[in-house]
Amino acid sequence: MTPFPLAARERRTLRQALACATIAGLAAILLLALSGWFLTGAAIAGASGTAAVAAFNYLIPSAAIRGLAILRTGGRYGERLLSHQAALTAMADLRGRLFGKLAAQDSRTAPDLAGGDASARLIGDIEALEDLVVRRPSRPASLAAALFAVALVALAGWKAALALALLLAALPPLLTLAARRLTAGPAAKAAEALGALRTAFVDYAAARPEIIAYGLAPRVADTIADLSRPLDRARAALARGDGAVAGLLAGYGALTAAIVFALSDASAPIRALALLASAASVEVMAAFARTALRQASVEQGLARLATLSELPGELVSAPPADTVARPIGLGSHALAPGARVAITGASGSGKTRLMEALAGLRTPVHALTLDGTPIAQCSADTLRRQFALAPQDAVLIAGSIADNLRVARPGIIEAAMWEALHTACLDATVRAMPAGLETSLAEAGGTLSGGERKRLSLARALLAGRPWLLLDEPSEGLDAATEAELVRRVDAWLRSTGTSLILVSHRPASLALATNRIDIAAIDQ
Repeated sequence: MTPFPLAARERRTLRQALACATIAGLAAILLLALSGWFLTGAAIAGASGTAAVAAFNYLIPSAAIRGLAILRTGGRYGERLLSHQAALTAMADLRGRLFGKLAAQDSRTAPDLAGGDASARLIGDIEALEDLVVRRPSRPASLAAALFAVALVALAGWKAALALALLLAALPPLLTLAARRLTAGPAAKAAEALGALRTAFVDYAAARPEIIAYGLAPRVADTIADLSRPLDRARAALARGDGAVAGLLAGYGALTAAIVFALSDASAPIRALALLASAASVEVMAAFARTALRQASVEQGLARLATLSELPGELVSAPPADTVARPIGLGSHALAPGARVAITGASGSGKTRLMEALAGLRTPVHALTLDGTPIAQCSADTLRRQFALAPQDAVLIAGSIADNLRVARPGIIEAAMWEALHTACLDATVRAMPAGLETSLAEAGGTLSGGERKRLSLARALLAGRPWLLLDEPSEGLDAATEAELVRRVDAWLRSTGTSLILVSHRPASLALATNRIDIAAIDQ
């Protein structure tokens, strides 16, 4: 049973998969048992003379063998199809829920998960859990097939049946013990190494222009290779464990068949039936071997997923903007709704951190209040309802231009997108693109220039419709003419909407948007 509950449709599909797995297991046992009986009986009849051959009915057993082979194949196909369908659907839902958990967190208190580590949890760890769901129907089906095999072997004598029952009962714990000894350590190392490798990939992918520009590719490749070696060693150890357990299972099957054959006291055809039925019963118990081999990886995945599943809160729709701006306190400075203030100061003095603290992205280090309440005590939703941030480093998603604008709030229509792009001086550029708003952007903005990415981020902040607009270096990277036009359009937008503004900029043209300036050094620490 997976600790992550499945929906009703997945449980129903898994029950259907269990039925198919049971049919396949029973058919496999009976197929080998009947084949052993038939071949032995046919051989005895052939050695007994023409009359025995003529009296031997080979048509019904032959037809039954063909039918059982078809039934076994169909049952296995149905099991694979239905169990994978249930697993893939369930894991897609689980990924969505866990990503929602991450997205719902307050950035100031959320666990510190690197992008690569979070990716490893949402991809690799969930794949381990997916394997658990896929194998879920096979265990009870294997038990049913094993009991059926014991019943068939009972035809050859109670001693043989009892021996088979005891040997089959001892097999699962033996497989679990062997697999745990062989795979527990490598599985933990593989999970840790995969998380480190994914984190490195994410970090280096973000820095690929600098890596290329400074000729660091060979060094980065060596670093990636060094990080890959622990993962390769762990996976090699897991593969060796897999081979060892497979060898154990094969040897166990041969020993079981030999014991059952030795204890059988029936006729030769029935002894052959018991021999192959016992061999097939060990084979169907391979489901326990596969589960045991994957258990260590599954446990590692569950432990890492627990960090996400236990996070408080659930993803909800984007909070609607407050209709009224609340007053803000920046140290001893009170900002009334409708204010337009520029935060000035030397580079590195904390202006960007102040803006991110207002937006609820970082823990504040300055004395900041919202309507008299310290920012640190305000919930993330409260801050998101008040503030829309166009950050200094524009963050874009891999999708279309329209997708990036829709992030601002639900229900944005195309006309509103074009209006925001016009205010951000980006509408002409987007209209010139063959796909317009549906132009695809790769990760980090693709072919857009730095100034274009920043203006797209600005358009998104305008579409959010929050009472306070936070602009961090909005005109950086723009030529003087474009900057002047941007300032003019944003000024007109602020006047028409009555939106309040807090601005950080080192450029005089952009500072013209503000009617008041506050040096960050004057804000209480």
